[in-house]
Amino acid sequence: MAISQAVLATVFGILGNIISFFVCLAPIPTFVRIYKRKSSEGYQSIPYVISLFSAMLWMYYAMIKKDAMMLITINSFAFVIQIVYISLYFFYAPKKEKTLTVKFVLFVDVLGFGAIFVLTYFLIHANKRVHVLGYICMVFALSVFVAPLGIIRKVIKTKSAEFMPFGLSFFLTLSAVMWFFYGLLLKDMNIALPNVLGFIFGVLQMILFLIYKKPGTKVLEPPGIKLQDISEHVVDVVRLSTMVCNSQMRTLVPQDSADMEATIDIDEKIRGDIEKIKDDKEAFLISKI
Repeated sequence: MAISQAVLATVFGILGNIISFFVCLAPIPTFVRIYKRKSSEGYQSIPYVISLFSAMLWMYYAMIKKDAMMLITINSFAFVIQIVYISLYFFYAPKKEKTLTVKFVLFVDVLGFGAIFVLTYFLIHANKRVHVLGYICMVFALSVFVAPLGIIRKVIKTKSAEFMPFGLSFFLTLSAVMWFFYGLLLKDMNIALPNVLGFIFGVLQMILFLIYKKPGTKVLEPPGIKLQDISEHVVDVVRLSTMVCNSQMRTLVPQDSADMEATIDIDEKIRGDIEKIKDDKEAFLISKI
C-alpha cells in the first residue's frame, strides 16, 4: 500500500517538531545558572531576540501558505519559549544589558517584523505574497545557518572542539534532515533549501569534533574542594589585578612611599595567590586515565 506524500510530509513534520522541541529547550541549563546566580553573567540576549524573530517570520509564512501546519506548531512553541528566555535575561541583566535588549527587541522583533508584515500584506498582491515572503524567510534562514562558520573557524584555528558540543550539532543536523524532507514533500523549496545548508554545516561540525576532540580527563576532587571554586577564585584574582592596574594608571604619582610599598605588596600577594592556585589545580588533575 503506497503512502501518500501528504502523509509522509506529516510524519516528517511531526519528527521535525519533536527534535526542534528539544533543540528549543537546549538553553535551559544556561537560564537555570542565571536564575541561581541572580545574574546574566556576561551572556548576550541577541541569539534569543533573533530566534524570536525567526519564529514570528515562519509563523507568518505558514499562516499565509495555509498548508504548513507543522511549521505553525513548532514556531508557536519557539515564540513562547524565546519570550520566556528574553524575560528571564532582562530580569537578571544589568542596566546596560537591559537597555541593549530593549533596543534589539524593538529594532528586530517590532520594527523589522512590522516592516516585513506591512510590505508583504498591504503592498504586495495576494497572489505574490507567499512567494515574496517565502524568499524573505529563505534568505533569513540561510543567513542563520551560515552563523556556525564562526565556530568552525574557531575550532580549526584553536584545534580544539571544546567550543562545539557534539550533541547539539547532531540534533541540529537531524532537525535539518526532517525539515528538508518536509519541505521537499510539500514541494516548498523555501523550507527545503535552507536545510540543505544546515545539514552540510551540521555534518561538518560533527566531523571537526571527531578530528579535534581531546582525550577526556578525570578530575579528582577531595571533599570540600571544587575545581570550579578554584577557577572562580582565579577569575576574582584577575579582576582584582585589573582593578589595581587601573588604579595605578589613574594615579601617576603615588602620594608617598607608603602607598607605593602597599601597591607592591598587593601585586606580590596576587602573584603568590595565582602560583598557589596553579599548583593546587595541577595536583587534582590526572590526564589520560
